[in-house]
Amino acid sequence: MKTRKNRIMKINDIIKRLPIMVALALSTSVFAAESPAQISDENDIDIDAPISKSVSAAESLAPVSLTPAGKQLEEQYSKMLADLKEAIKGLEPKVDEGKKAEFTKRVAALGDVPPVTKTVMGKDVAVKHGPDNPAFVEKQNEALAAARVVMKDIESFLGGGKEQAIMAKFALLTHATPNRLAGFAQKGEAEKALIDKLLNDDKLVVQVMTLEGASGGNYGQAMRNYTAIQKATERSHEGFFQVWALAASLQYTDETYIDPDVPAADSLVKYYQNYLKAYDAGILDPAFSKLGGTGWDYRFVFPDSYTLEDIDWVRNMIRNYRPDLTREEYKWRYCRIVRTDVPYVGGVDRSGMPEELSNIQKFFLEGGICGPRAFVGQISCYAFGIPTRRAPSPGHGAMARWTPDGWTPVLGPGFAICSVNGLPGLEFLLLSQCHKEPEPYKQVLKCEWLGNALGEDGVTGYGSGGGFWKLLAFYRKLALVEDAAIKDIGVTGEELAESNDEAGVEKVDQIELTDDQKTIVTGADGVIRIPSAAAAATVNTDKLRFMHTIDGNEVQVHYALGAAQPEMLKYSVDAPADGKYELTAEVCTVTMGREFMLRLNRRTLVNMALPYTKGNWGETKPVLIDLKKGSNSFQFTVRAPNKGLSIKKFQLKPAGS
Repeated sequence: MKTRKNRIMKINDIIKRLPIMVALALSTSVFAAESPAQISDENDIDIDAPISKSVSAAESLAPVSLTPAGKQLEEQYSKMLADLKEAIKGLEPKVDEGKKAEFTKRVAALGDVPPVTKTVMGKDVAVKHGPDNPAFVEKQNEALAAARVVMKDIESFLGGGKEQAIMAKFALLTHATPNRLAGFAQKGEAEKALIDKLLNDDKLVVQVMTLEGASGGNYGQAMRNYTAIQKATERSHEGFFQVWALAASLQYTDETYIDPDVPAADSLVKYYQNYLKAYDAGILDPAFSKLGGTGWDYRFVFPDSYTLEDIDWVRNMIRNYRPDLTREEYKWRYCRIVRTDVPYVGGVDRSGMPEELSNIQKFFLEGGICGPRAFVGQISCYAFGIPTRRAPSPGHGAMARWTPDGWTPVLGPGFAICSVNGLPGLEFLLLSQCHKEPEPYKQVLKCEWLGNALGEDGVTGYGSGGGFWKLLAFYRKLALVEDAAIKDIGVTGEELAESNDEAGVEKVDQIELTDDQKTIVTGADGVIRIPSAAAAATVNTDKLRFMHTIDGNEVQVHYALGAAQPEMLKYSVDAPADGKYELTAEVCTVTMGREFMLRLNRRTLVNMALPYTKGNWGETKPVLIDLKKGSNSFQFTVRAPNKGLSIKKFQLKPAGS
């Protein structure tokens, strides 16, 4: 214990000898794994690639050309990094050689496990690493047991708090590289001040690196983003608002975000303010402020490629058109709109669709294959503040999303097959699980950062290869998940990846209706108002559903897309006298070129054109019909195959009134 204390004092002495503007930079940490980045549209991934690349990967980037002032800054950052590296090496705890050898032997045995064949979306895939290979799981459990023996002996190192800031600063400097930090700082006083602000704030550096650092090692741009958000919004300085602001700033570190003509910081401020307004209005999901853990999930609440116009449209559309989807179980909440309204259809020609529509709106008109469906599923989650990412796999596009019980791939294969946020899916899943437990995760980071300082190789094959401390960090992750009993909740809708047919029968909930919601009212002006809930039968089926409006005050009915056999909405209306009436309906649509068919009193057929309301509530054009005094029967349906349609009410207005 005395030796460890002396080492910490030595590091503190090093810090005191550094130039005042960068001295505190030594007291914080850096992310040792590959920095998160926007996922590309590529489908092919190497599921056996290194799952936790060393931050030295940043060195493969082309060096920045530096001015004389920049070179001086680079020298300062390099000296800082070198001193930290040497000091951290001195923190390495002694490990019993016999226990270390046993752990190393158990890990090596994983390399001899033969692959198994797994059928994924109708294709045979060879899987060697991960939970889908029982033999691998058995051997890995043995390696984990050996790792626990080692970790038991170094509890004082793992549990120590003082080294966290020191090692975090080292990690940041390694990931950013002195050259690229200097390249940003040399641009001007404002840019240098941002780097100084980061390096001189130990608490901030630890938080930054616990959140996995800046994408691409671009810490200057991350600080520019974060500072802009905090300047624009007072609430972003505390609580989950601060974590959210920082996490989003770290995730999107290109010079622009979404809009190619607007600086990233300005765009992120607009997105933050938009989401803040939606949060205050109660539009975002109730879980938005309670993502918890380290706050890492807040990296993924902003869209990766969708405009605010699309975000606002999806919010409005779902709340009007399918409010029941805002109350679904979390696996399907919001993103079930794909299943109901974006059918799996190949060869769709969108060239003739209105140019003023966005791609997202066009996907609703005719559907699409895996890509469009994944995009719609993603944006439906993004719009309500649910973290989500793309999850491509060989030859297929899908998505992954957050739930309170963990992340799940949607409309595609499991994490063992896909890639998420630039990481093999299993690594992303494990990382997401670990971030639920901030305190034990600190121990993971300490092992990882020590491995970096010692120049170790990164972990490969889901814990079957790599340097000793890097491997120990990986097995500390597995131990964390096991100790906290965090489960993999599996995939969602894999059978719908390239099909419109679900594996099982969907559960359809019924709703309770009040007398007021079911009552047809005739006003003093003779206008008859028919709520959708006044239908003769209000039993929900997979094709026809009654649901409460988004505010819960009224009821609307929804026709499901794709129903080949039409459903009937039946109403009985008392007319005060014979006469002509103008019939209209308040509807919400997301498709074009559809029409109602009305059978009046069993004999008269009337067609009613449905307007394209783009997810808003609108009124159909009046249709003139004859009513007889007393009871009149109405039967409404939509010509097969049905497109999605929501109806709030019908109205009969005396002609000429």
